[in-house]
Amino acid sequence: MVAVVGNSGIRLMPTTEARARKLLKSGRAVIHKHVPFTIRLLDRETGKTQPVEYKTDTGYEHVGVSICSEKHEYVSAQYDLLHDETEKHNDCRKYRRARRNRRRYRAPRFDNRRASKKSGWLAPSIRNRMETQVKLFLMYTQVYPITNAVFEMGKFDTQLLKAIAEGRTAPQGVDYQHGERYLSETLRQAVFSRDGYTCRICGRGISDHAILHEHHIGYWKGDRTDRMANLMTVCEKCHTPGNHKPSGKLYGLDPKLPAFKGATFMTMVRWQMYGILREIAEDIDIHITYGAMTKLKRQDLHIRKSHVNDAYATGTFHPAHRADTLYRRKRRRNNRVLEKFYDAKLIDIRDGKKKPGSSLGCNRTNRREPRMSDKNECIFRGPKVSAGKRVIRRTHYHIQPGTILQAGRQRHLAKGVHCGGSRVILDNGKSVAIHTVKVVSYPGAWIAVSP
Repeated sequence: MVAVVGNSGIRLMPTTEARARKLLKSGRAVIHKHVPFTIRLLDRETGKTQPVEYKTDTGYEHVGVSICSEKHEYVSAQYDLLHDETEKHNDCRKYRRARRNRRRYRAPRFDNRRASKKSGWLAPSIRNRMETQVKLFLMYTQVYPITNAVFEMGKFDTQLLKAIAEGRTAPQGVDYQHGERYLSETLRQAVFSRDGYTCRICGRGISDHAILHEHHIGYWKGDRTDRMANLMTVCEKCHTPGNHKPSGKLYGLDPKLPAFKGATFMTMVRWQMYGILREIAEDIDIHITYGAMTKLKRQDLHIRKSHVNDAYATGTFHPAHRADTLYRRKRRRNNRVLEKFYDAKLIDIRDGKKKPGSSLGCNRTNRREPRMSDKNECIFRGPKVSAGKRVIRRTHYHIQPGTILQAGRQRHLAKGVHCGGSRVILDNGKSVAIHTVKVVSYPGAWIAVSP
């Protein structure tokens, strides 16, 4: 279905794709917006509208959206948010600190940012996820005559969820105060005390004069959270760069408990998000529902569980005519990593193969640690094949991955550019000269993905 607005911008009822094409071809309408695709009628200002309901399954990583009237579902979409938002913010903070260290000395400011946090402050990554879902709501309310909105935003007890996952009894009373870090001054002390001050890989402990480290169990799949379930005690002989690689002892391990990021996120932002929605959409009735109610309704409708179906199951309207589901993933439009390092290549004298210098290192994670004689592989370094180098990106190319290009009679998606920006790689794997293609449209914040 295609959204429709009048010649003065009043939101009208959506129409079919076939009728929208006829209106555009006859000159009675023009394109008003591309995302979501909307046409503007030139010969009509107002029209009759029916109650339209905006329903969404809010989430930490995935958002389901369903817009329905009594007889039709106009929008069925799933939006996948950025999964590395926290790491990118950490990179920005690292680059900012390095940039400031290169400048002259500046006296401390009078207002400490950390001490001046206002009520309702949220971490940048949490605030970004909340604001993204608010922006999705605003995007559709600008072109659809929405009269009612339902948001699934529940409150979760993370302590109870952890107890269920571990098979323990539900916490009661003082159990909420005596958590995993009770009587421990630091997180490091709590982890070591839980593991008995022994390495969980080889069993060496402080009685064996072992140097203990905190290890993030799920680092290999991007889980670097500092929760107790994701930390383990390892000694200096096991906590080596080689063991962090796919063939090492530390690679592929999974925490015993999953991360409850989604539950924590929704508990933090639900009332603040509800207040923002009430403020920006005064003419729309905003309602909150919970996952238990959604589950019962979804079972009554006999539809499988998905983010889109959860959104469809909420609210009042559940029409039999459903729209095709669109899958969109948020795209990062700015790559702030300007420098890349290419490791040196050396010959391993044991087998004569060419290997990077990182695989033939001393296997220590800190320069203050002594080199271990049984783990030091620097002695196997042979002749150097190629030296290491740093490459700094100094040029910004206007053709980015996801750009739609016209190459001859066909359209393709750009995968990237190479050869100093003189050639572009298409989605079919071919490389063509950049002057032989024409830019049709640049990618926006959301790109289409397959389910």
